[in-house]
Amino acid sequence: MSDDPYKILGVSKSASQDDIKKAYRKLAKSLHPDLNPDDPDKQAAFQAVSAANDLLSDPEKRRRFDAGEIDASGQERPERNYYHQYAGQDAGARYDQGPRAGFGRGYGAGGEEDLSDLFSDFFRQQARGGGRGRDFHARGADQRYHFDVDFLDAARGSKRVVTMPDGKSIEITVPAGVRDGQTLRLRGKGGPGMGQGPAGDALVTISVKPHPVFSRDGDDIEIELPITFDEAVLGAKVDVPTLTGSVSMTIPKGASSGQRLRLKGKGIKRGKTAGDQTVRLKIVLPNKIDGDMEALAKQWRDAASFDPRADIRRKT
Repeated sequence: MSDDPYKILGVSKSASQDDIKKAYRKLAKSLHPDLNPDDPDKQAAFQAVSAANDLLSDPEKRRRFDAGEIDASGQERPERNYYHQYAGQDAGARYDQGPRAGFGRGYGAGGEEDLSDLFSDFFRQQARGGGRGRDFHARGADQRYHFDVDFLDAARGSKRVVTMPDGKSIEITVPAGVRDGQTLRLRGKGGPGMGQGPAGDALVTISVKPHPVFSRDGDDIEIELPITFDEAVLGAKVDVPTLTGSVSMTIPKGASSGQRLRLKGKGIKRGKTAGDQTVRLKIVLPNKIDGDMEALAKQWRDAASFDPRADIRRKT
């Protein structure tokens, strides 16, 4: 598989962030390890796709990659050049495997380690051991996974036990308010280290499933609430679903479809702060209009002078 993240995702270099997101989701669903437990090629391809998405979905990382400042694994190019200059091409082929869950990807992913420090330690140990390198210790590779989460579990936070492609079961804590596309880092749950080196991390990219009622905008939640004709005209108290259960809300007299009401603090809660919930009203009539409602509407039409489209005509 190519090391070019654009080719891995099958998008052009001019692709929008939405195009990248759609391409990643399509590939991730077909290559997910849970669907291909006995196919190491597809598991490797899934890790490559996740790594490519991790780079291109971050505007700053994408800019730096396009400018040639970092390589496809997210590592600084000067450090890579330094390694090839002193360690040789054969060693580079062994350790710098980019997004293919190799050693180079695991060590230094996300800028948490300095590759030049690693190689300095390596050369010192080589010198002390007569060039044999038998005492070489290094951190294990990071491993990438994709995880689908229900909307409410992402909003409220949850814990899930999942089985990784290698058969290990681990508990994942989904923090309240986690966003679609966000990557969680599980320390020490990645590939094993070399020698006495520590294990790498598991990087779990979250996909939040859509909800039939709730939608999210930042930390705010929005729903569309159907109301009856009489509730709109006369006003009413109605129950409104929220992330934490139903609450009572007052519909003002003369409410219109599209009118928005706000429930403060009923959105996504993260720490001590919480977003709000917006309730967008929608007047809904019964499927069958009875005689009384029809007669009332005709009586009102004959007596009223209200024209809801007058403002549009003035502006056009």
